[in-house]
Amino acid sequence: MKRRLKHRTSSIFLSLALLALTFVFMMPVIEELQNTFQLSQSLKEVQAELLILEQENTLLEEQKTKLLDPEYVKSYARANYMLTKDGEQIYYLPQDDKADE
Repeated sequence: MKRRLKHRTSSIFLSLALLALTFVFMMPVIEELQNTFQLSQSLKEVQAELLILEQENTLLEEQKTKLLDPEYVKSYARANYMLTKDGEQIYYLPQDDKADE
């Protein structure tokens, strides 16, 4: 009877020790999985930001190319800064309130 109790106690102790060791060895694996997931999320965010920046860069490159054309620069300046050619006059037209709706 004592022998069975000793055997059972040692089996329980051994099982608990193995469970504790398993837990100890699994912790770094779990931490690495968490790090991998966080890095994956960060990578997705950075890739999305990169895509936006690449699109913005494309638009800026197009604008740069247009600004190298003197005729475009003149047209842009007239349209955005109300500059005129000699003899030109600027007329302000009333805005249609229905267009805002």
